[in-house]
Formats: sequence, C-alpha cells, structure tokens
Amino acid sequence: MTSPHWSETRAEAYRKFHFDFTETSLAAQTVIVAGGTGGLGAATVALLAREGANLVAGYRSNRARGEALRQAIETEFGRKITLVEGDIANPKVRRELWTAAEKFGAPVAGAAIFPGDPARVGFEDLDDEVLLTSLETNYVGPVLLAKEVGEAMERSSHGGSLVLLSSMQAMATFPSSLNYAAPKAALVHAARILAQRWTRVRVNVVAPGATVTGMAEASLQSGKYDRYIESGAIARFGRPEDIARAVRFLLEPDSYVTGQALVIDGGLTLRRDLGPAK
Repeated sequence: MTSPHWSETRAEAYRKFHFDFTETSLAAQTVIVAGGTGGLGAATVALLAREGANLVAGYRSNRARGEALRQAIETEFGRKITLVEGDIANPKVRRELWTAAEKFGAPVAGAAIFPGDPARVGFEDLDDEVLLTSLETNYVGPVLLAKEVGEAMERSSHGGSLVLLSSMQAMATFPSSLNYAAPKAALVHAARILAQRWTRVRVNVVAPGATVTGMAEASLQSGKYDRYIESGAIARFGRPEDIARAVRFLLEPDSYVTGQALVIDGGLTLRRDLGPAK
C-alpha cells in the first residue's frame, strides 16, 4: 500500500536528478520588516526588494533614515516600500504594520522582526527599571508582533514565516550582558513555543555575532572585538549581507525549517576562548 502523501511523479524526477530549486518565490508577495531601516534590517529590505517583494518597513523614530532607505530602494530596485513609525511595544503600531501589509492586496508571506536595544549595563547598575525596559524592547514587543502576525497568517490559506532577531549573546555567556542577553535568550525559547503551536506558520531565529552594521557597529569601530580576529577565533567581522541572506533563507515560502536558531557569528561563540594567533 502506498502512502497517500507519496508523490511518485516527484520521486521519479529525483531519480533522474531533476530537482526543483525555486527562485524569486517572494516576488509580488508581502513581507513586514520591523526595524527594517536599521543596518541589518535595511540589508534585508534591500535583498527582498531585489527579489520583487512588497515591503513594509517599520522604524522606531528616525524618519530621515527611513526616507533615505525608501529613496534608495526605489532608485536601485524600482520598488516602493511603506514606512511605519513607532515602537512595536505599542499595540497601535503593530496594527499599523499589519494594515499596511494588507493594503498591498497580496499574500503576506512573512515578517522579519529586528527591533531591540543592545545597551549593556554593568552588573552593579542593574535595577528593576533597567531590566523591565530591556525586557519590553527585546522580548515583549517582538513576541507580541510575532503572535499577532503569526495568528493572521495561520488563519490564511497560505501560512507564512516569521524570523525573530536574537543575538550570539543569547547563545553563549558574555560579561555585562545580563539585561540584554537574557531577554534575547527568552526570545529564542518563545520562537520554539510559537513554532510548536502553529502548523502553517514557521518560526525561526537568527542570532548575529559581531557585525559591522547595526548594534555592534560602535563596539567594532572602537576595537573591542579585534582580539577575536587577532586570536584566529574568526576570520572577519560579520556583514549585513550575511544576516540578510540568513533571514531570506528562513522566509522561503516552502521552507522545511521551523523552531530553529541560526547563529551567524563566524564561529565566535565556539572559539572565543582561543589564545593569541601563532
């Protein structure tokens, strides 16, 4: 007896080495990129625009940067993007992101959720205000947006994909990162719970390492992470294109990946204790 889920046509094609590698599968579909005007988010917006996706880019307050991105995307790729201002911890902003996506009149294929605040506070300065502020920015807002967008996509006939942005600091211990790393680690676990809950919506996490654009830019420029290159732990610092490609991979409409955290750090968390290069 043959399984009703078996496709002999597809199996026969594979026997003949005929494989179906789809391209531009997000063209004319809509993707929300919350935090899409920052360094890593902007790279993702550019990659998706090149593919022909309809884009809604959220940003917290820097309208000038958002407008500059919109102009650059329109000039380089001939794609228009919708900008939505505000903090995703605000329910009104979350609704505006979804409403803007629906206005394209095309399937909402997914969302990449980048917002966060990397501010690391010394252990002696930690208090309830610091911890609660970080929790709201790095966990509560992203999880609630994922919940609301995910529920809407789960009700649709096509489902979708969510990608949350965590950090290598959520995957390994780094000094003075308690207020930032703990909410980012909680975000990874939340993604797995959401992935378990939904059947049409895939939920995954990208955890960047030391990347030259975005939250780590000032630290890299100051030389704070130079020792990892000099010791041979990593060959170079991360680039925004590295993160954008990972996010795009997880947004793939026919993806077979869910509930996973992909660390994009060049091996830093594995080899950060290496001694000086010889």
